[in-house]
Amino acid sequence: MAIDVTIGFVIHMLFAAIWTGAVIFMTYGVIPVARAGNIDTDPFADITSRLLTLSRLSALIMFLTGGHLAAQLYTVETLLEPPRGHLVLTMLALWLIMAGLVEVGTKKISAGLRERKVRTPAEKSRPFFLGATVVALALLLVAGLLIGLPYA
Repeated sequence: MAIDVTIGFVIHMLFAAIWTGAVIFMTYGVIPVARAGNIDTDPFADITSRLLTLSRLSALIMFLTGGHLAAQLYTVETLLEPPRGHLVLTMLALWLIMAGLVEVGTKKISAGLRERKVRTPAEKSRPFFLGATVVALALLLVAGLLIGLPYA
């Protein structure tokens, strides 16, 4: 395997771990605290802003590294063949869904924080972060399946 592919895998997986971990922490560590009213608006806004920045950066880096890996390891024909190609395309779809859910969830929080509220925006964002967490876990599952499959 070429060194650029190895480096691509490492960077891709590093940002996948950071992104999924941050989303899961937001869902199970921050949102419940905010729903209980046990965090002030300023720290909640700061955490939300940092998550959004991390999410956008991770999505961009994963898009670039994933595109490079796909270009090096697949052709259009092999991307349409099961099981590897379908898993890669599934991963791309899940990546887009997760990015969208995080965007909407953070926007729900930001809108409520402008009104100096904590509980309501946390409650309104919760379904989006729960969805993003499910998608994050699905992405990790698909990645594990891809790792376990031999290349043709």
